[in-house]
Amino acid sequence: MALEFVIPGLDAATDEKIIPIMQECLSHEQEAALVLKHAHWNVAGPNFIGVHEMIDPQVDDVLNMADESAERISQLGGSPLGRPEDIVRFRTWPEFKLEGRQNALDYLRALDKYYDDFIKGERTAIKELDELDVISSNIIQDHVQNLEKFQWFMRSFLIH
Repeated sequence: MALEFVIPGLDAATDEKIIPIMQECLSHEQEAALVLKHAHWNVAGPNFIGVHEMIDPQVDDVLNMADESAERISQLGGSPLGRPEDIVRFRTWPEFKLEGRQNALDYLRALDKYYDDFIKGERTAIKELDELDVISSNIIQDHVQNLEKFQWFMRSFLIH
């Protein structure tokens, strides 16, 4: 990969290790926004309005995370890859399978499982980035804090 430039205090070899980690985060964040919007459109049943309205702000939050990840890749001298085929190409996590109009609680259960993998992936990135670049690590740490909070919201909704 040809870097456009290197951030002061880092070197090209380090940037070339950071960028793929950030790219995987970016791809997962982009996909998560699509998955959340899909759920937002398809939730149904007695809990419809509460779940429908709870999901939409998270779509915006996850899109902002993707933007931060993409901008960090650019800051590092790389080119963020954000096309649909890039999401699929960089996927290392299980696909979200629930489709169609389903009970809101079924969507929350499926999203809870999806977030397990999402958060694990971002936490793995943090461990890798801690050794390479504290700034990139801090960006993903902020993302995880937000993801864990939303997962808590979902789980709280599921308690009987």
